[in-house]
Amino acid sequence: MFDGLRKRLRGFTKEVDETVQNKEVEVPIEPEPVGVTKVKDKVTDKASKKDTSITSKVRSLVLDREFVLDEKDLEKPLWDLQLALMESDVALSVVDKIVDLVREELVGERRAWRAKTDEITERALKNALLSVLLVDDFDFYEFLDSTEKPVNIVFVGVNGTGKTTSIAKLAHILTDKGYSVVLASGDTYRAGATEQIEVHADNLGLKLIKHQEGADPAAVVFDAVSYAKSKRKDIVLSDTAGRLHTNINLMDQLKKICRVNEPDLVIFVDEAVAGNDAVDRAKQFNEAIEIDASILTKMDADAKGGAAISIAHCTGKPILFVGTGQEYNDLRKFDPEWLVDQVLG
Repeated sequence: MFDGLRKRLRGFTKEVDETVQNKEVEVPIEPEPVGVTKVKDKVTDKASKKDTSITSKVRSLVLDREFVLDEKDLEKPLWDLQLALMESDVALSVVDKIVDLVREELVGERRAWRAKTDEITERALKNALLSVLLVDDFDFYEFLDSTEKPVNIVFVGVNGTGKTTSIAKLAHILTDKGYSVVLASGDTYRAGATEQIEVHADNLGLKLIKHQEGADPAAVVFDAVSYAKSKRKDIVLSDTAGRLHTNINLMDQLKKICRVNEPDLVIFVDEAVAGNDAVDRAKQFNEAIEIDASILTKMDADAKGGAAISIAHCTGKPILFVGTGQEYNDLRKFDPEWLVDQVLG
């Protein structure tokens, strides 16, 4: 996971280290007294040992010496960092933010660079990454506990990104935590969609609200919420048909689902491996219906990490969970610190 990005960021750290090692250090040299001639043709063993001792002392002084890196020193490493992030599908606005934050932390402060180059550079990268990932302090379980029941959660996204499977995984987690859950099959147009979520409902022992094929998905969600109220259930998880933002009819349908049912949360689902495409789609769904959070699937297959780093910053909405496999347990609560540790290795 994130192998490509990790390798590129290590390249940046190495490049900063090489810049530091090549930084000119002025070592004061005592002038020779007038009239003294330097002997050049012969050096005794004793003199050689003395010279070696002096060299060691000078090298030690250089290592301990504090100095400042300026903008020019880091021009090339920061440019290479920018390229590395873009090649890893990090959104351009996020690339600029990360590079600016790293520049602010590394440039212009007096430090004992040679002794701690790796540590200083990695700390700057970590702080920059956390800054773009931490968009708010939203706590999903605290929200569930403080919201009037049933909590109505609608899932949106494009076809084939793992939306239905993510709903099943989340239902499994919630029931394990003691919440009562109802599922709603709001994808009434795709062939086999209801059958797919019905299999999950049977596996998990959950009630599924469904209508006939082609029915109004807003009515399905409405009936699911009504059932949950009557049976005193805690949470309704509603699937919807996958759609592109360019499909005006389906987007209008999604707006109707949200207008009629007033969901407590709208969660956007997409694949981490989709990179910038996932980021763009999240922004477009957010503009159309205002999403509240995201789930990223296939995180275990993502070598680049661009979507995971970018999507929260670009939408201003948190990532709640990430999918890491095919089993019901393979959905983990998103933790920015965990992600950054994975990225930096």
